[in-house]
Amino acid sequence: QVQLAESGGGLVQAGGSLRLSCAASQHTLSRYTMAWFRQAPGKEREFVAAINWREGTTRFADSVKGRFTISSDNAKNTVYLQMSSLQPEDTAVYYCAGRTGVIFYRSKDYIDWGQGTQVTVSS
Repeated sequence: QVQLAESGGGLVQAGGSLRLSCAASQHTLSRYTMAWFRQAPGKEREFVAAINWREGTTRFADSVKGRFTISSDNAKNTVYLQMSSLQPEDTAVYYCAGRTGVIFYRSKDYIDWGQGTQVTVSS
């Protein structure tokens, strides 16, 4: 099992930016999809973005397209989520998740999970 560890959350004003990082314990990115999900209080966990380095593909939820980008540094086994133009509705715990193979959009399709990092956007 791959261990995932998120960092970079915090409090930011609306319109601001944050960069989240997710470090994997193993050199897996070449055969691995890494994704970001988020969960706000009282809501279901939802897909945010994902990257599959081997296939060169990225996917984003409609709610974050044009505002968030996802990238990876394979030498560091780390994936980044750059979040810009943040809005209060982006407030949630952000989770990093991983699976072998292609990008899926449902949380139940991912087997490896980090502990989550809180992102709070004030208005």
